[in-house]
Amino acid sequence: MEKLRDIVDEAVDKLDGSLSEDQTKAITKVIEAAVIRGMLEGQHRAVDACNSIGEAEQDIAHKIATAIRKKNDALIVSLSAMR
Repeated sequence: MEKLRDIVDEAVDKLDGSLSEDQTKAITKVIEAAVIRGMLEGQHRAVDACNSIGEAEQDIAHKIATAIRKKNDALIVSLSAMR
């Protein structure tokens, strides 16, 4: 979660000085949303990869996919609270 926040802060810092405080806040929210969407897409692909393996590994894959989803949910809650 800290790394995602660092990514957002780094992107906003590159615009520093050229925007008003209100514009900076608005852009921060847009970048946060984009970072979250990108991260979610990566996690969805990881879950899809887990689900596309053979039957013998389905139980392990299901456990991995569930763990990914739980961490994903926790991350979204934490990032939403940072706003």
